[in-house]
Amino acid sequence: MGAPNYWLDLFTGTTWQEFLDAGANVSGFRENRWTTVQKIKPGDFLLCYLIGVSRFIGILEVVSEPYKDDSPIWKDEIFPCRMRVKVVVALRPETAVPVRELEAQLSMFRNLKSRYSWIGHFRGSPTRWKQADAKAVVDALREAKDNPTIRPVDPKKLAQRPRALKAKIGSVTVPGRDESDVTEPTAHEEIQWLLLKLGSDMGLDVWVARNDRGKVVSSKRISDLPSLLSELPVKFDEPTTKTIEMIDVLWVKGNAIVGAFEVESTTSIYSGLLRMADLVSMQPNINIPLFLVAPDERRSKVITEVNRPTFSKLVPPLAEVCRFVSFSTLRDRLKEVGSVVQYLKPEFLEDLSESCEVEEE
Repeated sequence: MGAPNYWLDLFTGTTWQEFLDAGANVSGFRENRWTTVQKIKPGDFLLCYLIGVSRFIGILEVVSEPYKDDSPIWKDEIFPCRMRVKVVVALRPETAVPVRELEAQLSMFRNLKSRYSWIGHFRGSPTRWKQADAKAVVDALREAKDNPTIRPVDPKKLAQRPRALKAKIGSVTVPGRDESDVTEPTAHEEIQWLLLKLGSDMGLDVWVARNDRGKVVSSKRISDLPSLLSELPVKFDEPTTKTIEMIDVLWVKGNAIVGAFEVESTTSIYSGLLRMADLVSMQPNINIPLFLVAPDERRSKVITEVNRPTFSKLVPPLAEVCRFVSFSTLRDRLKEVGSVVQYLKPEFLEDLSESCEVEEE
């Protein structure tokens, strides 16, 4: 008998807890995964990964042949392609292993086409993993079990679950009707100012959309920021430059743009999305971290729109290169880092933000 295979098994915070509550002895996948599920054999292992917070949380040993069953385990979906399992390691979300801590050991982080293209390896399950990658995850999970490290996790990210639906072109989400405006009229300006001030306090140069330079926020004039650039140091063709110049906020370090932010707080969230999409379309190899910043209650709307077929057909897909930041998360983190903000690096945005991708059908 050969070595066991290792398979990725995706959970949300909610479905992981439902798995535990049901006895932690059955894992399941969607109906259209049946062909792949049948390749999983007793003695194989499932590497359990929490989407939304990007952490490995457990190892399950498969102890039965795959079978189909629609008896209720999970609330939102059936996951009828099932197998019996035995828990080898089961951590808590707070002690789970962030995937980025394994970046140096995992092959999907090598030769990235964009900063977040590794996320494409976590879009569907089950997926068979390379032995070397699996060993790195198993070793990290066993170490975390024996020597747990507490890493705070956002409960809102644990509770969220983007739902994927089927369409002829593949797995997409379907936008509904626009909600009414749910935010105060000055929310856009407030968040724009916070992002500009944060970048400036971190020692970065900042850029604000040309038509926003004259804005005054809480008696503070944006144009008075000492680190505000009058011209972008990065040169592109004219259409790309004009698009970049209209993005709400940019963080710049030397000649590199290290963060681009579109703030969306009004009924239509399309203007910022279109600027981001235009940028990806015109410069598919551009390596600028892109962020959509919006109120918590508009999270689902933003993620739905980012995954529309129009944006999903871009190369790379917009959801693969654009991340979401909620207003409340930004405000809360600014309170936490107030005394050390000058020591922060732009990379801390990875923890502040979350992927806009949804699991594929």
